[in-house]
Amino acid sequence: MAPTTRRRALTTFGAALAGSVALPAAHAWADAGKHGPRPLWRAHAHNDYDHPRPLFDALDHRFGSVEADIYLVGDQLLVAHDPVDLDPERTLESLYLDPLAALVKANHGSVYRGWRRPLQLLIDIKTEGASTYLELDRHLRRYRNLFTTCAHGRVHPGPVTAVISGDRAARTPMEAQAVRRAFYDGRLSDLSTSAPAAFIPLISDNWTLNFSWTGDGPFPDAERQKLREILTGAHTRGQKVRFWATPDAAGPARDALWTALFDAGADYFNTDDLAGLEAFLDSRERA
Repeated sequence: MAPTTRRRALTTFGAALAGSVALPAAHAWADAGKHGPRPLWRAHAHNDYDHPRPLFDALDHRFGSVEADIYLVGDQLLVAHDPVDLDPERTLESLYLDPLAALVKANHGSVYRGWRRPLQLLIDIKTEGASTYLELDRHLRRYRNLFTTCAHGRVHPGPVTAVISGDRAARTPMEAQAVRRAFYDGRLSDLSTSAPAAFIPLISDNWTLNFSWTGDGPFPDAERQKLREILTGAHTRGQKVRFWATPDAAGPARDALWTALFDAGADYFNTDDLAGLEAFLDSRERA
């Protein structure tokens, strides 16, 4: 199937689950016995909820990871970047959890038809971490068999892997759980600790606090080596790495930095430009 045709098929499927078109037509494609479009597992949709169709725009561009910021308001988890944007109708359930559950059901156990690797759902906690996480855990428990779980140190993969970022106070109640439906987003400082990948599968950090180079001119050799050492250290421990605050405006600087990350083996590329990153990864992976 040609890339344009595959994308059109996924767009129709995503729209069906979002209520834009009739679901049976999308099911006809899903039941054709074929794999869906090849996912771009290294693509991370930063501030995904700001796109016109949260989640589904990222899936249409085949992203392997999406990010949602949440606030605890009463017993509701509302999705927004800033408190001024809070809307009681924009809940974590309505924008992400319910659509993902419907998609996994329609695709017979996976987010992307025929691809069993979990989609990463990065949940960035904006309110007090411990109380927000405990409420989030109650919400996640309602979605049986949707999430990757860790039971007594053993990981059981599911269609979606929830990773908790944001307010660091979430770590305490998470570490106390014998059974978790979510994992912790570490920082580079966690590479020197004994926390296992079964608790911290992802290391995220601010690029500009660790590197001076932002894509203009040559990548300094010392910083290139530092990047490789970070990635090697994380990968040796079974962890993946994501940097935020990388250049995101289309142009030579962004392309240069993304190329350096790609060549070094970075696990995720952080962007708000879904089409731009899709095109970059497709061109690099075809080369």
